[in-house]
Amino acid sequence: MAAIAVPQNRSSKTESYVDNKRKEDIRHANIVAARAVANAVRTSLGPKGMDKMISTSSEEVIITNDGATILNKMQVIQPAAKMLVELSKSQDSAAGDGTTTVVVIAGALLEQCLLLLSHGIHPTVVSDSLHKAAVKAVDVLTAMAVPVELSDRDSLVKSASTSLNSKVVSQYSTLLAPLAVDAVLSVVDNAKPDMVDLRDVKIVKKLGGTVDDTELVKGLVFDKKVSHAAGGPTRMENAKIAVIQFQISPPKTDIEQSIVVSDYSQMDRILKEERSYILGMIKKIKATGCNVLLIQKSILRDAVTDLSLHYLAKAKILVIKDVERDEIEFITKTLNCLPIANIEHFRTEKLGYADLVEEVSLGDGKIVKINGIKEMGKTTTVLVRGSNQLVLDEAERSLHDALCVVRCLVAKRFLIAGGGAPEIELSRQLGAWAKVLHGMEGYCVRAFAEALEVIPYTLAENAGLNPIAIVTELRNRHAQGEINAGINVRKGQITNILEENVVQPLLVSTSAITLATECVRMILKIDDIVTVR
Repeated sequence: MAAIAVPQNRSSKTESYVDNKRKEDIRHANIVAARAVANAVRTSLGPKGMDKMISTSSEEVIITNDGATILNKMQVIQPAAKMLVELSKSQDSAAGDGTTTVVVIAGALLEQCLLLLSHGIHPTVVSDSLHKAAVKAVDVLTAMAVPVELSDRDSLVKSASTSLNSKVVSQYSTLLAPLAVDAVLSVVDNAKPDMVDLRDVKIVKKLGGTVDDTELVKGLVFDKKVSHAAGGPTRMENAKIAVIQFQISPPKTDIEQSIVVSDYSQMDRILKEERSYILGMIKKIKATGCNVLLIQKSILRDAVTDLSLHYLAKAKILVIKDVERDEIEFITKTLNCLPIANIEHFRTEKLGYADLVEEVSLGDGKIVKINGIKEMGKTTTVLVRGSNQLVLDEAERSLHDALCVVRCLVAKRFLIAGGGAPEIELSRQLGAWAKVLHGMEGYCVRAFAEALEVIPYTLAENAGLNPIAIVTELRNRHAQGEINAGINVRKGQITNILEENVVQPLLVSTSAITLATECVRMILKIDDIVTVR
């Protein structure tokens, strides 16, 4: 559309020019760029979706079909396209699952918006109508939802299985889904029954074996060996555990300096002082009855030296060193103990108690397990196994999604059918509502309804079915009142998807539609890009 000449009045010789070309070009460029991102992940939607192999600049290779991971690793330059990457992250933090769905819906909405804008409808009108349609869509979804109780373990497992069915490790969903449910239910705090902090579920990855060997551990697992220096113990029953944040090594001066020792007697004196200093610390530790030490990694100086390890071994104290700083909170919560920052504060009441601490050989390495913790906090550990690093990383991502799905059900206890059933039902009901609306709103709501059909269409397309025939049949079944009719990709036909146990949390669907609409409305409102150097 070129610059439009608008005559002010017939007698006037002057004309004012309104240049709308640039605004339309910017809007068009933004929508095209964002749609390109949506199309990139569209093929990975659903149980039969394809996986992406991502090669990063650091020559790391990732194989995944998790939308958030794919988009996160993409180097997107265009600002509007970056908004879709952020959209996927938002869905990941809000619901944990549906990260590909939300981007595909946003892409379909943008395509419809481009059509509406080309018909001369103002972006503000389109934006407001989309907001109304999204609010209505959430109401429709809520009406379709089936309430679920946390005591109904089967429903929770079905929901976690649906999340895992589209992953690379889908063949292990019968093992990982119940494991995810048990992990989340074991950390639900009775004081806050609607809140689950997934930081209370620790995932430890260990190479070797297969995903079948993944297990839920009621206790702590460290992906490291016990310190073997000087022949210290590697197994301890009736463990009294201390988590320390200080160093068992000779102190350093506060300023950078060097000391020149010229005499053997001075050398002996320094070594003697070091020995008595370390020995004094270990005697204080032993006096409390402590027999297992977890030592935090130090950046200032060595947390332990060979000499201190030798004395600790003599005192029959099991040592696990180089514990990461960010793990301390989880460890102390699990052991129900307090971290000790100074040797002077070492008290018996700050210790944690467990039946057994032992080193276990696993794969080609070793791990340390702490079992039978007394008064254990509301935490749990999942030990994930895998034959190679790629499978191991993808198993962790898939398990995280399954944990998030169960967390959604704890927060909002409603289930909804999967397999494209809610999207088609939304499309049908919003289409009927659009006929009642007046003016441009009706057109915009109808466009929103049509955009939602992209989910069942893509599911059918990725499963190698005829998408047009499947979606038409699906529409027909929903018009006859079968609101739970969806695409069964295994059988390649339309069935009652609730009976097939393909279910997902209501929060995943409502969050996807709300966030996608919000992102599209924001892109629509942009009419210029200003670059500041």
